[in-house]
Amino acid sequence: MNISYDYYKIFYYVAKCGSFTQAANILINSQPNLTRAIKSLEAGLGCTLLERTTKGVTLTEEGEKLYENISVAIEQITAGEERIIANKSLEKGFVSIGATEIALRCFLLPILNRYCTKYPGVRIKIINVSTPQALTMLKGGLVDLCVLTTPMESSPELTEKTLKEFNEIAVCGETFRSLSEGNALELSELCNYPIVSLGSKTSTYEYYMKYFARNGLSFSADIEAATADQLIPLIKHNLGIGFVPEDFFSETSEAQGIYRIHLANQLPSRAISLVKKKNHAYSLPARELEKMILEK
Repeated sequence: MNISYDYYKIFYYVAKCGSFTQAANILINSQPNLTRAIKSLEAGLGCTLLERTTKGVTLTEEGEKLYENISVAIEQITAGEERIIANKSLEKGFVSIGATEIALRCFLLPILNRYCTKYPGVRIKIINVSTPQALTMLKGGLVDLCVLTTPMESSPELTEKTLKEFNEIAVCGETFRSLSEGNALELSELCNYPIVSLGSKTSTYEYYMKYFARNGLSFSADIEAATADQLIPLIKHNLGIGFVPEDFFSETSEAQGIYRIHLANQLPSRAISLVKKKNHAYSLPARELEKMILEK
C-alpha cells in the first residue's frame, strides 16, 4: 500500500482540530485540497474515516483507530523537525558537553555563564566525568564537545586543542602542617605520608603514577576521591596530603586549614584541552559554544 505521508498528516490535523477550516489554516493549505486528500486516503484504505456534522468533523470507528496509531508518529516526526530547525538557530537548541571537574572549575564555568546569558533559549547538558569516560562518550556520539584535563589517550578520529596550562601543588591539613614549614621537600619524602587522590581510572591518577615512576617512586592513593571537589575537604580533615590545582588552593586560604607544601622540584604543568570529532557536522549551538571556548 503506497499512501502519501501528507495524506496521513492532513488527516491527523483535521481529526485533531475537528474542522477542515482550522486544519487548512495550520497547514497553510486550502480546504478543497484537504478534502481531496482525505477522500484519496479513504479510497486507499477502503473505509470512511471522517463524518461531517453541523458542529464540524467527527471520527468514524475506523478513523478513531487510525488516529490513535498515527498521532504518536506524526507528533514524533514534528518534534524531530522542530529540533533540527531549532539547532540551525540560536533562539532554541541543545548542546551537550563532557567535562572533568578541574576543567569545569578552572576554565569552563565563566564561559558557560556567558553562553547562557547570550543564548537563554539553548539548553546545555553538562556531563561531569573523568577524561577516559568523556572520550568514550564523545566517540559514541553521546556528547558534542569535551573540555578535559591531560593526560589523555590520542585517537585518529578526534582532535585536541590546548586551551590552558595549569600547575598543581601539594597541600595538607593542620595535622601535617609541619610539612609546609621550613625547607622544600623532595618528592620521595611525601611517600612517607598517606595520600589523597582522584580514583585510579582518572587522568589525574595516571598523571601522578607516571610522574612518580619517572622519579623512581611508586604512587598509590590511600584514599580515592570520586570528584576533585572532594579533595580539599578530605585533605582539610587530615585524611592525607594531596595535589590540587593552584586555582583550587587560591579559593581555600590557609585560614581555612589548608597549607601549601613547597617541593624542591615544581610539578610539571598539565593542560585543559578542547576535544571534538574530526569532520563532524556540528549544530549551530555547538559551533557557537566551541567559538566561545576558543576565544577564551
